[in-house]
Order: sequence, then structure tokens, then C-alpha cells
Amino acid sequence: MGDFWVFGYGSLIWRPGFAHVETQRARLHGYRRSLCVYSFVHRGTRERPGLVLGLDRGGSCVGLAFRVPGDLRDEVMAYLRERELVTNVYLERMLKIRLDGGDTVDAVVYIVDRQHEQYAGALDVADAAAVVRGAVGQSGNNEDYVLSTLEHL
Repeated sequence: MGDFWVFGYGSLIWRPGFAHVETQRARLHGYRRSLCVYSFVHRGTRERPGLVLGLDRGGSCVGLAFRVPGDLRDEVMAYLRERELVTNVYLERMLKIRLDGGDTVDAVVYIVDRQHEQYAGALDVADAAAVVRGAVGQSGNNEDYVLSTLEHL
């Protein structure tokens, strides 16, 4: 199988965690980046949830596209599924993204499942900040996650 692309819009931007041979800025149409997922594992717990990014419907999202060698497909997909599908709040899709160079490619994308119990919907800024403040999970402090993502956009 040939090379494939992975679209990152949150922590994958600054901590992809998998081998890739090329990175380009890219845009996904039809979905927007949103702090709309309660985190029970990586940035919070069930008792004290954090809040992480998801791709929710509507608008568009600029992120990073990672080109992965085809011979690493099984390894990288296993890694991504372990990382992104830990609670099944995301749905794995192959969607078209437009690379900065103008080409359109299919990419592995993780979008939020609006029917999942962890879907927070559209929180206002004050409510989102209250959830993020002080939450900690297996991958660290929730505030650090938000700030690191902002720094790398």
C-alpha cells in the first residue's frame, strides 16, 4: 500500500507520536476545531473531567497533515486508534483535506461523535475555562494541553 495522510488539529500538531516523512499545513472543510469533548482519561478523570478538542460539524479547520509511509500503516493506525479511540468519543473517517500546496488528498481524521456521553456541545468561554482549570489526566494538565495547542497553531 502507498503512503497515507493523517490530519491533526489538536495535540497531534505538537505531539504526533508516530513516524512520518512530510508535514504540511492543511484545511479540512465541513468541520471546525472546538473544545467540545469532556476528557475522562488524557486530560481529566470521570470524577473531574477535563475538556479537549474535537472536530465538530460546520465551518473549516486548519491543521497539520502528516504523510506516513505505507509500510508503517499498520503500526501507525494501531497507535492512533489506541490514542484517539480510548473511549470511542471520536469517529475515524477518511476525509478530503486541502494541503497548503493546493493538492487535495484523503486523510485519516478523527471527528467527534455527537451522540457520545463525552460530547460537551458548544460551551461558552466561562464554562469551558471552568472545566479546563485544574483538570489533570494521564497525559497531564488540561491547561497545558490548551496552551500548547494555541502556541502551535
